[in-house]
Amino acid sequence: MRIVAVTSCIAGIAHTYMAAEALEQSAKKSGYQIDVETQGAAGSSPLSAATIAAADVVIFAADLEVKDKARFAGKPTVTVGVSKALADAPTVIQQAVDLFAATPATPAGTAAAGAAATGSASAGGPELATKVPKGAGIGTRIRQYLMTGVSYMIPFVAAGGLLIALSFIIGGYEIVAVKPADIIGNFNAFSSHDWAGLMFLVGAATFAFLVPVLSGFIAFAIADRPGIAPGIVGGAIALTVGAGFLGGLVSGFVAGFIALGISRIKLPAAFRSLMPVIIIPLLATFATGLIMFVILGAPLKAVSTGLSDWLNSLSGGNLVLLGILLGLMMAFDMGGPVNKVAYAFATTGLASVALDGDPNSVQFKVMAIVMAAGMTPPLGLALATVIRKKLFTLAERENGKAAWILGASFITEGAIPFAAVDPLRVIPSLMIGSGVTGGLVAAFGSTLRAPHGGIWVTPLVGEPLLYLLAILIGTVVTALLVIVAKNIKRAAVQPVDSLEEDYAKETAAVNA
Repeated sequence: MRIVAVTSCIAGIAHTYMAAEALEQSAKKSGYQIDVETQGAAGSSPLSAATIAAADVVIFAADLEVKDKARFAGKPTVTVGVSKALADAPTVIQQAVDLFAATPATPAGTAAAGAAATGSASAGGPELATKVPKGAGIGTRIRQYLMTGVSYMIPFVAAGGLLIALSFIIGGYEIVAVKPADIIGNFNAFSSHDWAGLMFLVGAATFAFLVPVLSGFIAFAIADRPGIAPGIVGGAIALTVGAGFLGGLVSGFVAGFIALGISRIKLPAAFRSLMPVIIIPLLATFATGLIMFVILGAPLKAVSTGLSDWLNSLSGGNLVLLGILLGLMMAFDMGGPVNKVAYAFATTGLASVALDGDPNSVQFKVMAIVMAAGMTPPLGLALATVIRKKLFTLAERENGKAAWILGASFITEGAIPFAAVDPLRVIPSLMIGSGVTGGLVAAFGSTLRAPHGGIWVTPLVGEPLLYLLAILIGTVVTALLVIVAKNIKRAAVQPVDSLEEDYAKETAAVNA
């Protein structure tokens, strides 16, 4: 049996490639040929038409809508979340095997003609591979649309945020006063002030795209390409009316569903070719602008202003409680939807004040909380594998070595291999450790202007020593809790030595 698979996670960084590797290893171990297309932040190398045509079954392990899904029409399809493929790849492969066995044989390369017979393991019945699974509920669809927009927005946040943060380090907070005229035609390559001003202007220009990109790609997830133009315009209008990121979220959904509705209108053949280039962009863009300016602009601005005022009013115990909550969210699913909600909350807040010269803005404290709390799960597990080696298998110890770098780089997904094996013991321990970290960062008043980078952006941290102390304490708490949890009722668990023997035998068999 030949399998093709597509993996895609929200951020397009860690889950995408880790799930692909897990599927490849599991399929090869079971004796099946597999080719995986990773649709990540670095782009993708699409599977060839010949590879897809020769495949017997398709696996979609994705949290976002698979790009060019029509290529796989007519093939039996298993659809799961990317975390499922990462945590339990053998089961996903077995689902594909069972689906293939239950699907009537069709000639290789059969596409649309055989689509009616296509099975879907996630939906539980026939469906076209080009459709969103019928089993997906409204909440799942909304999350997918929202996270598509966030995934396209994150590179702008990272690039703009880091450039602005670096400009403050080089030129000080007064660099916010620099104007384009100060650089255009007057740039001095030997002036640190001019370099800082250039970084600030480029970063500010990058941040100007955040809300339009967020809105545009939410609309894209809903209506495909016809949604991009009205979505981007809706996001720009959200900024114009002062509705900020909240307005961008709303305008993306408004534009997407308007564009989708217009695209489904049946027109005479003579007008069909005009739909994607004239009719849909014209009508959807105008309708979106009308709704944003006339109906939703004022209330969205009021809500956005109220949320900003509430956040700015947080201090003392209230901020510590927020830090604990965000810490718990960062560790709950280690890069999954809950984690990304906390991260998006921090990055959108960062973007709203990044051009502000005030280094003590609450939004900078929130960003510091989220990054620190996202680092401690893999760091704590790495420390636990060093302190009590016998509680972990040989494979887990090897993962612990990689977790040092992943945790230090703010890649929370480094904790997933441990949580997948023993979730009831590991996940609560991670959450408590991250909650402690978040609360301490809030109490210490540390700030951060960079949206990513882990310890490598420590020079951009306010109160850096206290910030590193909070991470160290959270790491130790996580490690100790994991060790204590793994010692509970150990008699009922297979001995580690036996597990290592099994692992060694499996490794030898695969190598042979």
